[in-house]
Amino acid sequence: MVESKNIFIRALHPLFVICAYLFLYIPVFVLIFFSFSSASLLAVKWAGFSLKWYKNIFIYPEILKALNVSLIVAFVSTILSIAMGTAFVFATKWWKSAILDKIFYANVILPDIILAVGLLSLFAFFQVPLGYVTLIAGHTLIGLGFVIPIVRSRFKEIDPILTEASSDLGATQAETFWKIILPLLTPSIVASSLLVFTLSLDDFFIAYFCSGAKIQTLSIYVFSKIREGLDPTINALSTCMLAISSLFVIILSLLKVVDRVIGHE
Repeated sequence: MVESKNIFIRALHPLFVICAYLFLYIPVFVLIFFSFSSASLLAVKWAGFSLKWYKNIFIYPEILKALNVSLIVAFVSTILSIAMGTAFVFATKWWKSAILDKIFYANVILPDIILAVGLLSLFAFFQVPLGYVTLIAGHTLIGLGFVIPIVRSRFKEIDPILTEASSDLGATQAETFWKIILPLLTPSIVASSLLVFTLSLDDFFIAYFCSGAKIQTLSIYVFSKIREGLDPTINALSTCMLAISSLFVIILSLLKVVDRVIGHE
């Protein structure tokens, strides 16, 4: 009886996993499938293969403008997150604190809407006008929550003998950082930068609360178009964003493998 029950549980577990994956990915496949349909509305019937909705992405000026805003914000916030995060990790290399290691995981634990409302309240308290500055600041804060743990985990794996030998040979602390530590941190820095860039492109809550009325990111544009009506161009635009994000995730996974190999060596 017990053996038959165990067999039933082992058979039921893969079924639950399959159902979970289907629940997650079927809507994505449906979106991609109908982005190539020639139907003029988001219908459930296939009306023939067409790429006209993808062509509309490059025709509509508001899409290109929103894309330009998203790329600027993502690029600047990624640079700031990497620079500030790497400097913070190196500056606190002698400060070993369990709280310091865990405090930057708040971005993963807390819902995005809580962080967005908190940032909006902070900007309102200091009377900071909403725009590029507030939007980049919000995305930089989110990025630091991912850059610091990733870079710090790689920094802890660096053999102290390397930095000690550099000091013994007469190198300054700055030379040790640029010629020894930074090259060893490069895989984790590139991996975290791709992650932050992807998160910035896909972010909605921070952009919605902290962008103001003058600028509009790609995610806010998609949201506004869905509220106005059903446009198949949104399917094509979402498919392109999904492809870009998936490409970054694949590169990120490969870089993690490279970083792990370098760390073992």
